[in-house]
Amino acid sequence: MSAQFHMDPETYLDQIRAEVPRYDELQEATIEAIPFAPERVLELGVGTGETTRRLLERYPDARVTGLDAQPEMVFKARELGIEVRLARMEDPLPDGPWDLVLSVLSVHHLDDEQKRDLFRRVREQARATVIGDLVIADPQVTPLEEGVDMPSTAEQMAEWCSGGIAWRADDLAVIRAVYE
Repeated sequence: MSAQFHMDPETYLDQIRAEVPRYDELQEATIEAIPFAPERVLELGVGTGETTRRLLERYPDARVTGLDAQPEMVFKARELGIEVRLARMEDPLPDGPWDLVLSVLSVHHLDDEQKRDLFRRVREQARATVIGDLVIADPQVTPLEEGVDMPSTAEQMAEWCSGGIAWRADDLAVIRAVYE
């Protein structure tokens, strides 16, 4: 995925839908995979707030805290009334416990070691996690940018999360794990 759309929240959705044709299916499958009505949610890579918007349509009582490393995205998400912190997934997570840690199209920007570390930290603070992301597949439908996109297989992600694959299509997958 091109790094350019990570910078412009006004054109992000159009650009990501062009690069990831099944983007809306991925979003829907991610929300469908949530195993229970969460109260406290931590969203990693909140972006423009699209996943949070969909989550709150389904679970209006959820309180969401979002993290994003792009200041432009943080400001855009805050305009929607979402509590967002400027932070990277590699940084310590905000204090839990969290009912759910959620992420769509963010974790693939981490290398394998960083993913394993993130999932370990998530397991320590969350009751469940749902990750909708780009994975290694044949064929690889979504264009990859070297040094930016570092997908793993869906099976690796599921193993590292101590969960399973809830949905898969082309080079996209939703991984769900429940820790309680």
